[in-house]
Formats: sequence, C-alpha cells, structure tokens
Amino acid sequence: MNAYLAVKTLHILSAAVLFGTGMGIASFMLMAHRTRDLAAIRTTCRHVVVADWCFTAPAVVVQPLSGLWLMHAAGHAFDGGWFALVVALYGLAGICWLPVVAIQVRLRDAAQAAPSIDALDARYWQLFRWWLALGVPAFGAVLALFWVMVARPLL
Repeated sequence: MNAYLAVKTLHILSAAVLFGTGMGIASFMLMAHRTRDLAAIRTTCRHVVVADWCFTAPAVVVQPLSGLWLMHAAGHAFDGGWFALVVALYGLAGICWLPVVAIQVRLRDAAQAAPSIDALDARYWQLFRWWLALGVPAFGAVLALFWVMVARPLL
C-alpha cells in the first residue's frame, strides 16, 4: 500500500472513530441519565471521560493532520470554498466539543461526590442540558463533514 492510501485509510478510520465514539458516548450518557440511577450515572460519566480522552481526542488530532496531508499530496488548493467549508464545519464541531469535554469532567466529579441522586442539584442538570445542547451542533457538523467528503460539492 502506498503512503497516500495508508493516510487515506487512517483518515477514514479516525473519522469513523470520531463519529462512532461520539454517538456511543451520547447514547450511553442519555440512557444513564434517563434512569436517574446514581450508580449508572457515575459509571457512565467515568467511562465517557476515559473514552473521550482515549478515542475521540486522538481522532480529533489525526483528522486535520491526515486531511491536510491528503490535500497536499493530491494537489488540491487550500484557498477554495470547499476547504473553507471543511474548516468551518470542523471548527464548529471543535468549538462545541471542547466545552463538552470540560462539562463531562464536571458531571463525573459531581456524580462521584453525590451521596444520592437527589444531591445532584439544579446546577448538575443545567450542565447536563448544556452538554446535550452543545452535542447537537457538533454531531450536525460531523455529519455535514461526511457529506462534504463524499459529495465534494463544487464551491
């Protein structure tokens, strides 16, 4: 396999990890919080933080590096509308994801410290709503990125 195909494979796999881990994290966090079972919330929050650091964070780094390398190797221009759209969508996802990571840590710590589900106060649930609200545009941006990569619209 030549270098271009190896990097392209890495780029596709890291995109799948980014999307898949995000989708898994979102579904498990939602399901755990819907149960209002403190043990489930504690375990899920702890695992979500680990998963984001072990899987999502490396994919977040690999995506732009491999994408830039692929564009350069293929001779694509960095000043076109397509590239600007990719950067804007990736930036939107990142702007949403960074606070989500911090919120997840705060949710984890609060859940670990709470003696009961009732001790998770209004601030906790407000943070959870922010976590959810920021996740929606981040997922939308990642889905849009998949479409842009596949359709390659002329811009």
